[in-house]
Amino acid sequence: MKNKIDDLRNHLFAQLERLGDEDLKGDALKEEIQRARAVSDVSAQIVDSARAENERLKLLRRAPGSDFMPTGELINGDGLPALGGGK
Repeated sequence: MKNKIDDLRNHLFAQLERLGDEDLKGDALKEEIQRARAVSDVSAQIVDSARAENERLKLLRRAPGSDFMPTGELINGDGLPALGGGK
């Protein structure tokens, strides 16, 4: 997988910057708003997927990482990395 969670953040901030462009007016602004809604919808699906993956890792009490989320360490009962439990 090419894209990581940091790439998603970068795309969202870039979209936010485009929305803040005060030179956008009329139809160009409307198009940018539509694009922002589409980006937001897709981003929400990606975040939901990552949330489900994170819950799975908590249940396994291990964060082996994935193509999207970085490799992690052992997780303690509180859902936090276990001290001294790294790879």
